Amino acid sequence: MAAAAAPGALGAWQAGRARLVAACCAPLGPRWTLPGSLMGQRLGSAIWAPGWAPAAGGLPLRRGYSSEVKTDDELRVRYLEEENRGIVVLGINRAHAKNSFSKNLVKMLSKAVDALKSDKKVRTVIVRSEVPGIFCAANLPVPTIAALDGLALGGGLELALACDIRVAASSAKMGLVETKLAIIPGGGGTQRLPRAIGMSLAKELIFSARVLDGQEAKAVGLVSHVLEQNQEGDAAYRKALDLAREFLPQGPVAMRVAKLAINQGMEVDLVTGLAIEEACYAQTIPTKDRLEGLLAFKEKRSPRYKGE
Repeated sequence: MAAAAAPGALGAWQAGRARLVAACCAPLGPRWTLPGSLMGQRLGSAIWAPGWAPAAGGLPLRRGYSSEVKTDDELRVRYLEEENRGIVVLGINRAHAKNSFSKNLVKMLSKAVDALKSDKKVRTVIVRSEVPGIFCAANLPVPTIAALDGLALGGGLELALACDIRVAASSAKMGLVETKLAIIPGGGGTQRLPRAIGMSLAKELIFSARVLDGQEAKAVGLVSHVLEQNQEGDAAYRKALDLAREFLPQGPVAMRVAKLAINQGMEVDLVTGLAIEEACYAQTIPTKDRLEGLLAFKEKRSPRYKGE
């Protein structure tokens, strides 16, 4: 009986894998998610980086910023220009509440993220604080970078954990401290921290409510880069901007699909992950960008990608 059942089970698994690949090869919609049981995994997140001089109060915009396209007491949206074109900065400004979430802020962030999702010109999003020294409290298919220049405790760190890449100033402070309040990290911390640094160490940090500085966070793998803080208090943000500039020349469709393949593949076994990769790779083959990349390579020039 067991021997007879095995081929059937294998056949069913192979059929399921084939269906997965076939489904993934269908054009991905605006949400850039895979179908079936993998549909629930959302992609990306917003990021927070304090210390950059705001446009309000008579201070001049630094080189690379456009005029504000949306201004509010709690949220400002800026599209960068010139060599930074394609990078969008969301600025949070709730100094009186140390950038904690309000219903109004959540509503505005949700609307901003929805608008950015459908904007093919957007390559990377940075969400930063305009309140110096605080990183605190979105789902996007493009790369996201968390820049930790100040405090990132509890929900602030959980938001950073949801980002693709994290960078920090050496003076930054971060930790999941909820157990001090007799609760647990309920914004994804118990799930994302173990995936980032391993189960045993994640348990130790959550059980102790320990707060790490930037160097300690780098040592345990919580952040990818750590920098000495500068006089302006925005060292991590500047590093995030440097990374975003590195992403700009790459094919937009390839970037989105690569993020999808990585995010979905990390949640399954290797064989299924390879099937997801195969399906995502197939998404890039019929694009105009792929043909432009080949032509640019042949003509020894920089490609002019359009996200198509």
